Amino acid sequence: MTNLVSVIIPCFNAEQWLDEAIDSVLAQTYAPIEVIVIDDGSSDRSLSIIQSYGDQLIWRTQENQGANAARNLGFAIASGIYIQYLDADDYLLPDKIAQQVEHLQSNKADFVYGDWRYQHHLADGKVYLDEIRVCGDKADFLESLLANDRWSNLAPMLFTRSLVEQVSWDESLAAAQDRDFLFSVMLAGAKSIYLPGCNSVYRLHPGETVSTKSKTRWLEAHCRVMAKAEQNLREGGLMSPKYQQALATAYWSMGREYIYSNSDRHYPTYAKTLDRIHRLAPDLFLQNKSRLYQAVYQLLGYQATEKLSYLVHSQTAKINWGRS
Repeated sequence: MTNLVSVIIPCFNAEQWLDEAIDSVLAQTYAPIEVIVIDDGSSDRSLSIIQSYGDQLIWRTQENQGANAARNLGFAIASGIYIQYLDADDYLLPDKIAQQVEHLQSNKADFVYGDWRYQHHLADGKVYLDEIRVCGDKADFLESLLANDRWSNLAPMLFTRSLVEQVSWDESLAAAQDRDFLFSVMLAGAKSIYLPGCNSVYRLHPGETVSTKSKTRWLEAHCRVMAKAEQNLREGGLMSPKYQQALATAYWSMGREYIYSNSDRHYPTYAKTLDRIHRLAPDLFLQNKSRLYQAVYQLLGYQATEKLSYLVHSQTAKINWGRS
């Protein structure tokens, strides 16, 4: 008997993209599939578009509570043995689910991930597909996830129901949601498997997102997710030198986002990340740094050196202070 796949689509004011997301699921070569769309209090035509599909999908509407609340509600409704999450402005390629179900079954894994690509929608109306983002087979999925959030969107993934039952989406998060969810599934002991090939498209469009609306809010959410992951690793007795290094690398990346935001109000939060980095991997401050940086570091220490670095970057983008 073929196993049911549930595709869960949270939707908030996505009238421009929603039908393509839904159609990409209905066009899958795999069956059976149930499509579950949760309207999160949209004020545009999204709900009308959802209703126009009739019995081709299952839908609910709720007051605006955020995408994670919509995803949790969608899973509570879902009946599938396999779970696919899809944002309302992204879409899947036709063989995505068929290929990944077979790969999951053959390898007895908890979730499978593949490659993907950006589709850019420019303000002038031009649209183009970017190069395929090849995830590659991760020797340690958790280590890669800790160090880098840039490949962790969920459209290229497919999960077993038994795995998703062990975790939930943190409804207090407004950003870094995918990364937090993946931390949860990995800390639950999930076995991941990679299937090469591009199978989903992630849109980048001029619409307002958390990161474009408030850089501070976006950065704080990512740092909060990292701190949460660090705490869970320590409490679970799973912290190791390689995870410490990966966490420090992630904090460094977030710190640089604070610098390049060119806003003095971000520095106090950035300073807190410096302490985390130094505690986890103090040598990171000297890796691939200029001789000038290293000399100032030896003289003044990491806090003062990074304060100078922050001021330099805030005042001029022409000086690349921290690189060789």
